[in-house]
Amino acid sequence: MATKEMRKTSLADMKDRYIGKEGTAERDGYEYELKMEVLGKMIKAARKERNLTQEQLGKLIGVQKSQISKLESSANSATIDTIMKVFKALKAEINFHVKMEDDFIKLV
Repeated sequence: MATKEMRKTSLADMKDRYIGKEGTAERDGYEYELKMEVLGKMIKAARKERNLTQEQLGKLIGVQKSQISKLESSANSATIDTIMKVFKALKAEINFHVKMEDDFIKLV
């Protein structure tokens, strides 16, 4: 009985096959959602590190607990201003990098 050799596939190949090639609307949407999910998890981790409840963090930035919950589950609906307020209240630094083709834009 012959054994079948297992074929290896990279994550990038799987994304190309099942989500769409880089640059397509489907792939861009997926990558955006993934980044927003990671951002939400970072907010939650920073909040817990500071031993704050969602309600306490909300009071620090002037929003309801439900808004903090939404941010932590997915930051999709958040504005940059809100995200900046959250990290400032958490006494956490956040950096943004904008890349245009092969050059990064740095804000001073």
